[in-house]
Amino acid sequence: MAILTVNDITLSFGEETILEHITFEMQKGEHIGLVGVNGSGKTTLFKILNGEYIPDNGSVVFSKDTALGYMEQHVCRDFERTAFEEVMTVFAPLLAMERELEELTDRLSQTLPEEELHALILRQTELNDRFVDRGGLTCRSRARSALMGLGFSDEQIGNKVGVLSGGQKAKLQLAKMLLGGANLLLLDEPTNHLDISSVEWLEDFLKTYGGSYIVISHDRYFLDKITSRTFEMEGKGLAAYKGNYSNYLKLKAEQRLAMERVYESTRREISRIEGIIEQQKRWNQERNYVTIASKQKAIDRLEATLEKPEAEPESIKFQFHASRRSGNDVLTAEDLSLSFDGGEPLFRNVNLEIKRGEKIFLIGPNGCGKTSLFKILLGQYQPDDGFVRLGAGIDLGYYEQSQLSLDDSKTVIDEIWDLHPRMSQTEVRSALAVFLFRGEDVFKPVGGLSGGERARILLLKLMLSKANFLLLDEPTNHLDIGSCEALEDALAGYDGTLFVVSHDRYLINKLADKVYVLEKDGARLYPGNYDYYLERRETELAQEEAVVSPKVNLYKLRKERDAELRRRRGALSRVEAEIEENDASIKALEEHLEDPEVAADYEAVTETSEAIAALHEKADKLLLNWTELSEALEELERENSVE
Repeated sequence: MAILTVNDITLSFGEETILEHITFEMQKGEHIGLVGVNGSGKTTLFKILNGEYIPDNGSVVFSKDTALGYMEQHVCRDFERTAFEEVMTVFAPLLAMERELEELTDRLSQTLPEEELHALILRQTELNDRFVDRGGLTCRSRARSALMGLGFSDEQIGNKVGVLSGGQKAKLQLAKMLLGGANLLLLDEPTNHLDISSVEWLEDFLKTYGGSYIVISHDRYFLDKITSRTFEMEGKGLAAYKGNYSNYLKLKAEQRLAMERVYESTRREISRIEGIIEQQKRWNQERNYVTIASKQKAIDRLEATLEKPEAEPESIKFQFHASRRSGNDVLTAEDLSLSFDGGEPLFRNVNLEIKRGEKIFLIGPNGCGKTSLFKILLGQYQPDDGFVRLGAGIDLGYYEQSQLSLDDSKTVIDEIWDLHPRMSQTEVRSALAVFLFRGEDVFKPVGGLSGGERARILLLKLMLSKANFLLLDEPTNHLDIGSCEALEDALAGYDGTLFVVSHDRYLINKLADKVYVLEKDGARLYPGNYDYYLERRETELAQEEAVVSPKVNLYKLRKERDAELRRRRGALSRVEAEIEENDASIKALEEHLEDPEVAADYEAVTETSEAIAALHEKADKLLLNWTELSEALEELERENSVE
């Protein structure tokens, strides 16, 4: 059943058409990835779906039970709210009702005319019923439970949004959408600024999410994990493909190849018929003109169906080359430790070894010190302990994720030309053109550029440096998928050495020779790509659980034995009490038998003697039971004392 139907929508801003003839249908439970180059209209489409923009033509129809949730790129704008207060904003109507009920209660406590009092009571009754029906009594406990379920501690629930990590802010957005009852999520770059562990958490959440969602993302590994259908925005339109991102790439390539073959085949057929027409014209006979007319109609029919494949979207294509060959030993770091203002070390005992030509990646959670470690390698920070040694003939190139090295007051061309004054203007403009800065674009102020445009300038500066050892800090941040793929190709063909901080698992998988995981007590080395690291990590976790499991079982066994000891001691005590009671009964009957009146009564003597014999028999059984219980208890106590 369709949860969303979009029919032939078009949107323009002024004279510029952004979206044209967009049509698709989404079924309940579908998980769709939305891809396309920057500026292709992905976020604009989302804003039409959530009602922020009204299309010029066409319609957007949701099923009657659809509840929409929208997760934007920039979340939680009020940094002074606590995490709990931010999530409670989803219950704003209920909180407004609650405030009105409090005001009504205050007014009803005053002396009022009977007519006004009656009206206030009616309003209070109506409002209270609505408040209860909509979950007003439980909204705070539901908000708290949602946050706890998403991994927030009691302390973090009370923290201000401004001090939360990117991953925690993403979880706040999810909590708000789910508490709002959303069953169709629109997720716009949800992995931006998340570390790998947070992205993995989000993947696990979305893979098991029972509702529907459309997700915009440039994280190809993420899209492969969580989508089963792919929409591509291209040329103001939308094309749908079955499968995840990798399958979309395959299908698109096959589709393009088929279109090119049909186009070339049709062109050849038109040329062949045109040759026949030219031949018929040369013969210049009446029946030849009949043939010419017939063949021209055939050409017209073919040209009517002729569809030239659209050119590939414009993307950057470049290469990195080192100006000289370095020594074999590129970098050695031993026992590095770093802290700030004498506080707890950010990390310690970090050891690194990098050889010429290696492609090494550094991963770890946000805040673990990856960028700070790079700044030690660059000489910008001094470590508390340890040392760094660069090999012979090393030319360092650095890509910084903050982009602060760019001068916002300069134009694009001056940002490059000032760094390479010996280049001619033609050479500088040609280099900028490779990174899609053409014509008047080269005179744009750097301060007015988007994150993606700024990233392209930094990559150009890196390319022109011809360094033989590149330190790259999150180089795919701000890049669209096409630019990420171009960067991958350039790095794959690079003849120098790479050391890269990245959370882009697709990039790591494609390029990494080794992966270092930065932890508080060192950097752990995994000799392989990201999938190899995952495999090893799962093995290590299984081994750790295997070590912990016997302890858990031993503890459980000890608890069970303690319980068994208590049970047997209790049973022994009960048997001992029975023996004492039985002995007392025998003694009482023997005293009763010594009574002269009883002794003179034959029947009483016989009856009492039989009772005494039965008690003695019982005493024998109780003694046997006591002996068995005592031996078992001694054995159990001995086993416990040995352990």
